[in-house]
Amino acid sequence: MENVLTYKGKPLVRQGNFLFYGLPTDKCILFMNILESKKSGDLDVATKVLVQIQSTSETATFNEKVIKQCEKNSFFDAFEIGMIWLERELKK
Repeated sequence: MENVLTYKGKPLVRQGNFLFYGLPTDKCILFMNILESKKSGDLDVATKVLVQIQSTSETATFNEKVIKQCEKNSFFDAFEIGMIWLERELKK
């Protein structure tokens, strides 16, 4: 098994511009898509990020998978609101 970055005990996986946070066995996960970025020195900095809380239910249709969504202008803001929404949804 390869090493996976974890944050607060849950995996954080990046595939290109897509980031997934959470356990697939939980009822939902945090999904983020970096839509736009700009160069800051040698780094690409996200300037537009789609944030979604997605159901992990295998019976949900594509449209039913998205529980909540918004767009943020930085990765930090996106991850922060996503974490709040995910924690709230998992407590339900």
